[in-house]
Amino acid sequence: MRRLLDACGAVLAYLWSGWGAIASLLLFCALWELAAQHYGALILPGPAETMMKLATMTAAGEAVPELAISARRGLAGLGGAVLAGSVLGMLAGRSLTAAMVSRPLATLLLGMPPIAWLVLAMLWFGVGDATPVFTVFIACLPIVFAGAMQGARTLDNQLMDVARVYRLPWWAVLADVQLPHVASYLLPAWITALGTSWKVVMMAELLAAADGTGAALGAARGQLDSTAAMAWVVAVLGLLLTTEYLLLEPFKRMAERWRSLDP
Repeated sequence: MRRLLDACGAVLAYLWSGWGAIASLLLFCALWELAAQHYGALILPGPAETMMKLATMTAAGEAVPELAISARRGLAGLGGAVLAGSVLGMLAGRSLTAAMVSRPLATLLLGMPPIAWLVLAMLWFGVGDATPVFTVFIACLPIVFAGAMQGARTLDNQLMDVARVYRLPWWAVLADVQLPHVASYLLPAWITALGTSWKVVMMAELLAAADGTGAALGAARGQLDSTAAMAWVVAVLGLLLTTEYLLLEPFKRMAERWRSLDP
């Protein structure tokens, strides 16, 4: 019963925090409108003009297919990075030797510019889905790996000793001891990787694909259509915010609540 009440409280707090997000978006739109009035529609179209253009593209059937292609590529690369990075990071975090060996490698991967990986992927895979998917994967992998390793490294060893004394099964140790703690480090890394995935997939499509939002953005640039370019940017940002707040943010709040209950 207590867990149910705690879960309901977390949901209510999450819904209430949505007002702050809405207020920040409205403030951003106001600043955007002021900048558009100062620079003019040719340089920076305003929010109303951009949304009308996006609505027109959606009604014409242009926006949804391109967004779906980018989402498929981005989520494929992100999913592989989340799975591999989470597992490898947790394993490395539980071993001092593995952590020492993998830390410089993770630093090198984090410092490698995504554009460099994109160039290599174009040489290895050519033009197609494999290039953006690989670039997203390799750009997001070290972010998730670092978060998982840090979470595993900071796990209280006394809790693990208690679990061993009481001979808890491995699945109980994983579900009740390790994951609640590691998740508070891992989920922010997932959110950061989500934002990175969209940036990288658009860059990859702009340079190495004939479809997707990146390619559509490049076509708008070639036609000097600032309104269409801004509409594609807004569409991608809207999809990014929707994915984060509907899928990842509730799990992040649960992880924060678990962390506050840690002894």
